[in-house]
Amino acid sequence: MLTVTILLDNRRRFDTVSALDIADRIFMTDRLAALFEHFSVKAHTFNSGPLCGVNTIDGGGTAGQLHLIKERSVEVWHSNKLAYNITSPSLLFYPKPLARRFVSHSNGGAHFVCANVSFEGGEANPIINALPESLCFPLADLPHCQQVLNLLFAESSECYCGRQVLLDRLFEVLLVQLLRELMEKGSIRVGMLAGLSDNRLRKALVSIHDNPEKDWTVESLAAKCGMSRSVFSNLFRSIIGETPVRYLQNWRIGLVQKWLKQGQTLSLIAEEAGYQSESALSRAFKAQVGSSPKKWLQHEQLK
Repeated sequence: MLTVTILLDNRRRFDTVSALDIADRIFMTDRLAALFEHFSVKAHTFNSGPLCGVNTIDGGGTAGQLHLIKERSVEVWHSNKLAYNITSPSLLFYPKPLARRFVSHSNGGAHFVCANVSFEGGEANPIINALPESLCFPLADLPHCQQVLNLLFAESSECYCGRQVLLDRLFEVLLVQLLRELMEKGSIRVGMLAGLSDNRLRKALVSIHDNPEKDWTVESLAAKCGMSRSVFSNLFRSIIGETPVRYLQNWRIGLVQKWLKQGQTLSLIAEEAGYQSESALSRAFKAQVGSSPKKWLQHEQLK
């Protein structure tokens, strides 16, 4: 196979890779663009300062939470189980609501900066469903997040005009960078993010995300990845945790739910989501959700 040598950094470290890999790096598709285009995220900062003693979060509501522990130590309890014993500056992320307790020293406590994180689409949001119930990382393990973290900590310690808006936007940037770190490090072993981390599968996933209206088949998705149908199907299932057809269906129905809430007509949604007709969409929707699009939307509007 043709190989070329590339300069990796200013310390003149070299690596030999295939020409195909080089092309993939140069023309790499943004693996997160379609996710955030279709399913936005909003953050709202609600705390900056010490939490002393025992602080309980009941896990109600619909928003997740992102906590930055700037200094001092804290224990994090899930029910009666010690989930994390944090002794260095760390990031703690709950994509979905989860009851927990923070236990820190009663005198001074641990310094937190916290934000609620709301994912568009709620339970149908593919990012939420791709993440575990909680994640915790020392900040030292997130080198590409350091600039945003420095800005966030600096802003949270002052009372400048526009502080709330700036902190909210910085938390949103931090979340995108966190997902990027998770993909680059391969920290998530199963599911969508694991697939986006895998250079053998990511082209198929990005194709589905970017163009849900196309008439995708297992064969055409396998061709995107340069594999046979059987090899692709087996690899997809082992890494994503479901078949390509099921994944495509989940992605489309998630978009359908979002567009229904936005008031789009069923005929337009069917076209944009890749269904041949309104009836085909309704059948697929009911098979997955358990009710027709109209009944589902009525139920959602009553919440």
